[in-house]
Amino acid sequence: MSKLRFLITDGYPKESREQFNEVGMTLAGELYAKLLKQHLPDAEYDIFYSSDEGVELPGIEELKKYDGVLWPGCNLTVYHDHDPRVVKMQELCYRAYEVGVPQFGSCWAAQLAVYVAGGKVEPNPKGREIGLARKVHLTDAGKKHPMYEGKPEVFDGFISHDDEITEIPEGGEWLASNEFTRVQAVSVKYKKGTFWAPQYHPEYDLYEMARLVIAREEKLIKQNYFRTKEDLLAYSKDLEEIYNDNSRKDLRWKYAIDDDVISDEIRQLEFVNWLKKQVIPYAESK
Repeated sequence: MSKLRFLITDGYPKESREQFNEVGMTLAGELYAKLLKQHLPDAEYDIFYSSDEGVELPGIEELKKYDGVLWPGCNLTVYHDHDPRVVKMQELCYRAYEVGVPQFGSCWAAQLAVYVAGGKVEPNPKGREIGLARKVHLTDAGKKHPMYEGKPEVFDGFISHDDEITEIPEGGEWLASNEFTRVQAVSVKYKKGTFWAPQYHPEYDLYEMARLVIAREEKLIKQNYFRTKEDLLAYSKDLEEIYNDNSRKDLRWKYAIDDDVISDEIRQLEFVNWLKKQVIPYAESK
């Protein structure tokens, strides 16, 4: 089998990417490229910054050259059908469903997977879920689903979102949930394709979350997650301390950081299962 090839669609607008650069955070598309190379060192990939002016996304014939499509998070809103940047990504997702190339992604990706297939996404009445999605638990379908093979039935995961999936389309499966957000993961079969997507972020780590908190400083203080900038910076610093030294029992106890957050093997398992159970069989069948 030849080297596997992937398409990564980073929908963050240029100004948002510049903000990430300013706080030292890895860009969303590059985070998925890093994750991909960690598990498939020989993989090839193309990153498309789809919200940039003049960027043309692949058509049907070009998509057939890829073995998987990866969707990082995005700060656009999937149901904003008036926004041409959103419509462009909706159309690419639809084309990938038509071709049958496996799709995987986090956060925005779960919402995109559902919305394009006929489901619904709406603002979460509880507001923003940020930092760690606590006590995510597998549904009965999730316990049997190959994306979660080997995963603990209850775990925490990195998260940042305002919207939530409110209706799963025909062909979709509800795989995970927690108290804050009812749908924490989905699998959607539509047209010829399958899209696996958690609402939380397997590609993040403590460092990236610490940087994201700084990037979202204004919003998080306004939403009362932190009383002051100093409080926010202290939290971010502590996350980085744990990232640099995960033996810090004091800080791990303080923030309830367990191995499901620290361990790549546990945290990234959904992505690894997708490679093994979706991408490789698809590539071998071509």
